[in-house]
Order: sequence, then structure tokens, then C-alpha cells
Amino acid sequence: MLRLAMTTGEETFERVREPLADRGIAVVHVQATERSLRVSGGGSGDGPSGKPAGEFDGFDAGFVYPSRLMEGAVVDARLSVPWVNDRDAVLTSRNKAGVIAALADAGLPTPRTTMVSNPVDEAVVTEAVEPFSYPVVVKPNSATRGVGVATASDLDSLLGVVDYLNLVHDYRATGDKSYLIQEFLPDARDYRAMVVDGAYAGAVERELPTDAVEEGRWKHNVHRGAAATGVDLPDRARELAERTAEALGIDYLGVDLLEADGRLVVNETNARPTVDAAAKYEPDFYDRLAALIERTAAAGE
Repeated sequence: MLRLAMTTGEETFERVREPLADRGIAVVHVQATERSLRVSGGGSGDGPSGKPAGEFDGFDAGFVYPSRLMEGAVVDARLSVPWVNDRDAVLTSRNKAGVIAALADAGLPTPRTTMVSNPVDEAVVTEAVEPFSYPVVVKPNSATRGVGVATASDLDSLLGVVDYLNLVHDYRATGDKSYLIQEFLPDARDYRAMVVDGAYAGAVERELPTDAVEEGRWKHNVHRGAAATGVDLPDRARELAERTAEALGIDYLGVDLLEADGRLVVNETNARPTVDAAAKYEPDFYDRLAALIERTAAAGE
């Protein structure tokens, strides 16, 4: 049986284990964070090719590269396997501005977006927001799960949000010192489409409870209380998701789509997407996912 290393121990791990086992793939959790990791024993090592033996042995492929890149480099070296989504795929998707730029160059619809690289004077921010209408969305360039995303209703509130970002970016250890100013699409419907090996594989609509919306909340992130309901997207949305994955060159991708006033745009992508319940995807979702994993493993032989 093929052995697949998975560095997430959350929902995705629990959901994919049995379906992939039925298709000849054993999914094993490899803890990459919140632990100690042996980097070197000071000698030639005690495993194959001089590497320490043990928990990282016997794998054929990895699912997606660890989210923390520093720990990921050690885990990657220990496993010595190809990844369905490797480090480059994760980095490509994590860079929100880079994704928007690549998709815009490919002629795909995206929200109007400007990237700001700190430190800059207030005059630069003022000039950057001039083409937009308020409110605008302000978001860190490489955060996930809606962390740090806010709206600004005027220039003063925008500069206030930027002040907080400046405090964070002032720390020298901060890697990404950029953020995005983006047009706000009110009352947009929020979809996460899955693409597996270049083909649409299903989608969910993410929606906050009515009382949350009435309270003024607008970020439809599942990790912030939104519910994900399986939906049957129209052809134009399916094609947009597939073209997004093709433009970025990522085999396994979550594509976040926003639909408002007849517009359909790609808002973000995720190369480490959470897998939802199988009933929310196409019937052959796991067959195609298993085939992609097997092909990835074969490429590393």
C-alpha cells in the first residue's frame, strides 16, 4: 500500500483517511510543528543516506508541504519524497498579490487590487487608494483564514488600519511587510471551488448565519463561524476555477470565488485547502485525488 505523509492533523486528515485507504493509500500524520525536530546528530547519521532513521521512513509521497516553511524544510529533508503540492505551490498561492497579478495577466477576472510594501509615507497610501470607492478591504498579503482582514470606510479609518500594520511590520523578524488594498464587493456570494489535477471537483458556498450578517459581519470564513454548503456551480464558475489552477500551475487547489452584481471574480487561492465532506464534491473526487497522489509518488521513484 502506498504511504502518504500528511502534516495536518485536523479535518482534512480525518476525512481523507478512509476514502484513500479504500483506494490503496495509507495516510499517516507527520507532526511538523509544536515539537522538537532532530536536524543533525553530529555524525554521519544512522538511517539511509546518512539521515536519522525513524518516524520519517517508508513514505512514498507527501500531500501538501508544511505550512510553516522553516519546519517544513527539515521535514522535507527527512521524508525525501515528492509532494502533491510542493513548497513552490504553497508559496505561490500564499502570495495573494502575486496570485492576483498572475491571474490578471492571464485575463482572468479579479477584484481591483493594489499592493503596498511597507514602510511607506501616508502620501503613498493616500495615492494608492485614490482609484477606489469606499469602503475598501485591507488585508495582509500572506495571512490565512481571514486573519487581519478589515474594511475601511474613509481615509482616516484606512490610515488607522495601516497604523496597526505598521506596528507589526516594524518588527525585524516580520517576513512579509506588504498588504493589499482591494475593492469591497458588498453582499457577495462566497464560494470555494476545488480543482484536482486540472479539473473542477466540486464546491461549497460559505455563508455566515443571518444574525451574524445583521450584526455587520461580512467575512465568510468557516473558521469564523460560516457554514459550508455543497453547491452545483455553473459552467462559467467551473471554468474560471480550472483556468486559475492552470495559470498558477498548481495541481490541487482551492479557488475562492466572489459573485456580486453579475460579476464573478477570483478573490484568493489556497494550496492547502481543507477537504470537506465527500457529499459536497463530485462523485469521482477521491478517485481523481488518489490518481494524482499515485502519479506524484511514481514521479519520485
